[in-house]
Amino acid sequence: MKSSQSFFNENQCYITPSDMIEFLYCKRFIYYMKCLGIGQNEEKRFKVMMGREIHKKRGEQNKNYLPKKIGSTGKMIGVNLVSEKYGIRGSADEVHTLIDGTMAPLDYKFATYDERLFKTYKNQLVMYAIMIEENFGAQVQKGFLVYCREENRLVEVCVTEEDKDKVCSYIEEYRRVLDGYYPEATKQKSKCLDCCYGNICIKI
Repeated sequence: MKSSQSFFNENQCYITPSDMIEFLYCKRFIYYMKCLGIGQNEEKRFKVMMGREIHKKRGEQNKNYLPKKIGSTGKMIGVNLVSEKYGIRGSADEVHTLIDGTMAPLDYKFATYDERLFKTYKNQLVMYAIMIEENFGAQVQKGFLVYCREENRLVEVCVTEEDKDKVCSYIEEYRRVLDGYYPEATKQKSKCLDCCYGNICIKI
């Protein structure tokens, strides 16, 4: 991962994995939300509300269960993480210490898995990895996703140094948008069909 000095200062806002998911889905989301202050009213979205309820229940259940399948020797639940270097923060559903001494984030998704990994999900895990390494001084080489709509299917996700560098570049681009840069719209026009910013987005 890049060893450059921090490019975050105390006058800037922290970026969360949820912010980054929105950004990577369509970079104009952040422009409308953060620069223009136009909210998404996401509390009305069924999947968002169901996801939050699942996270809440998971935090109350199986607190002492260690999944042998991933080689877990210890875990923390609802871990608040922060990177002062990169100006990111977030709360991981679980952080596991593995048998080889490395650590790994685990995140629950109210979703199905169709044999392909969404880049947004992976980059969320990579952000957790960056913060875990800074907070705990342990190497992170993988993360895990649990797909709750598929009988809690567990999927292992490799996390490389290249992945971390790529996410750091996304963070820098995100901050450009916060400074007022108007990014290009997504090239996947199917995303625009149900977009809450569809009526105000300039189609260029």
